[in-house]
Amino acid sequence: MHDHDHGAAGHHEHAAGHDHDHGHAAQSPRAARAGGAAGHAHVFLGADHERNERRTWIVIALTAAMMVGEIVAGSLFGSMALLADGFHMATHAGALLIAALAYLYSRRHANDPRFSFGTGKIGDLAAFASAIILAMVALGIGLESVLRLLEPAPIRFGEAMVVAILGLVVNLASAALLHQGHHRHGHDHGHDHHHATAQEHDAPASGDANLRAAYMHVLADALTSVLAIAGLGAGWLYGWFWMDAAAGIIGALVIARWSLGLVRQSGAVLLDVVPSAETESAIRSRLETAGDRIADLHLWRVGPGHMAAIVSLVSPEPLEPAAYKRRLASIHGLSHVSVEVVPA
Repeated sequence: MHDHDHGAAGHHEHAAGHDHDHGHAAQSPRAARAGGAAGHAHVFLGADHERNERRTWIVIALTAAMMVGEIVAGSLFGSMALLADGFHMATHAGALLIAALAYLYSRRHANDPRFSFGTGKIGDLAAFASAIILAMVALGIGLESVLRLLEPAPIRFGEAMVVAILGLVVNLASAALLHQGHHRHGHDHGHDHHHATAQEHDAPASGDANLRAAYMHVLADALTSVLAIAGLGAGWLYGWFWMDAAAGIIGALVIARWSLGLVRQSGAVLLDVVPSAETESAIRSRLETAGDRIADLHLWRVGPGHMAAIVSLVSPEPLEPAAYKRRLASIHGLSHVSVEVVPA
């Protein structure tokens, strides 16, 4: 028998009266579907999807405005760190636009039947693209800073410092906007899931990679602003003109590290890497009872806070589909479950 369980929030069971049993030969699997023959919704978007989308657009506007100011000021005042921060913000504005468009597209096509498991992973695709952009930004800043270190240029420290501080303020405000959504998203689940255990609250399954990518871009902007201020201050007060370029090199290395982490996280989701070993273990412990044995188990992430599982279970005495659903109902984030039961 086959059982398919789909819940918009992760664990909403369908009415028991909608279980359908399609008979076959005695030794063949029997198919049973929960939720009606008309099909199921596959909307696996994050809990704060629209809220995060709105905040991302606000941050884009702030970033674009400051980007123009820093590029103009860096050119006028001769600061490599300030120019690097400005161009850095330009690429981040583009990356943030990718994040915002991913939110928009995934929301508008959430019920598009062409997407077998919904549009929840579009954000991870956007995050992967943003991570590549972040790596290119780090490379560009590093190269330009090395060139400036080898060939120092005059800097108008006072004017450059004012613009760098203003840039930092804008970056911190943007980071605060995105961080609130990032923090809230990781703690909004579990209030209606029967007190799920700590093992079942697994961060990789619940995190919004698209929001994290946007947050990382803004945080990278803030870092380069801080380093620009430090480099300008050292050069202005102590005559250490090389500090401006050195600050750019340090920023490039840190941003490159952040980029690698984001590539790993989003790439793992795109390649359907098992998102939670704890959840996989919980599924096995709840289904492998009374002689029942899991012959095959696939677990992957289909969206922020949503996992899907396909289980092939060998049982000496197969139970009704609802019985297997109830065993898995309180596992946090398990939104789409298909169970195939084969008589032993």
